Amino acid sequence: LAESIGIDTIINKKLITASNIFRFTMSTDVQAIKCLTGCDAEVLEFIVKPNAPATKSRIRDLGMPDDAIIGGIVRGDKVFIATDNMTIAPYDRVVVFSMPESVARVGLFFN
Repeated sequence: LAESIGIDTIINKKLITASNIFRFTMSTDVQAIKCLTGCDAEVLEFIVKPNAPATKSRIRDLGMPDDAIIGGIVRGDKVFIATDNMTIAPYDRVVVFSMPESVARVGLFFN
C-alpha cells in the first residue's frame, strides 16, 4: 500500500520496539540493532572494543559467518564502505548486516 501511494519509508512501532528489546537482551554489547521490514535480516552497529578479535586481522581473514557482512566503518569523522582488505581499529563504529541466527556470533568479533 505504501509503495502504491509513493511513501518509501514507514515507521513501524512494533519493529522499533522489537529492535530495542532485542538489543537489551543480547549477550554482546551492541550499540544499535534494527529489524528490517520485509526480510529476516538485522542491521547491527558495534563500537569495537580494544583487543577485540576484529582488530587482529583484515576483514577477509576474520572468519565472519557466511550469512553476515560488514557494510561500513566509521572512524572518527570518516566513513568507509568496508572492503576485504581493510582492517578494523579499536573504537571504530562498524555496521553489520546479519541473519538472526548469526547475530550472537557476530557480536563476539567486536567485543
